[in-house]
Amino acid sequence: MIIVIESIILCILFTLMVLVMSKNPIKTLYNYPPQIQEKVKSLKEYKNQIPTTKNMLGAKLFVSLLIIVIISLILKYINGYQTFLEGFGYSFLLWTIVNVYDVLILDICWFCQSKKFIFEGTEDIIAEYKNYWFHIKEGLTGEIIGLIISLIVGLIIGFIL
Repeated sequence: MIIVIESIILCILFTLMVLVMSKNPIKTLYNYPPQIQEKVKSLKEYKNQIPTTKNMLGAKLFVSLLIIVIISLILKYINGYQTFLEGFGYSFLLWTIVNVYDVLILDICWFCQSKKFIFEGTEDIIAEYKNYWFHIKEGLTGEIIGLIISLIVGLIIGFIL
């Protein structure tokens, strides 16, 4: 039962984060299919607003470290996990649940269907906004990232905390 509760809480928190980020879609440009990214980068009205890849990498590393710390502390001190396998397995299960939710609900059912996320000046490539395969591939990449984060969480739970 705890897996259901924690999964729902994490999906809600992830959705809230996406809602906050979607208030200014240009900041999430690198989450769009490549053809849209290139088109937006070529439009003069967005020139000075596009985040650099260096800034994006720094933000993603910070969020990853934050996730590692929070999940490690929750699994150790709330769920009571003690071993590497418990920490790794459970954190990867939670990650996978949120990742599947992100791909299916947030990306395919919401992003791909909403006109809110369409950049002005990209109407000629509107079909790219419904590029489901892009989001599925990104979800697979997310699983690899989750594997790495879960390995670190397992190491922290099993050998540090």
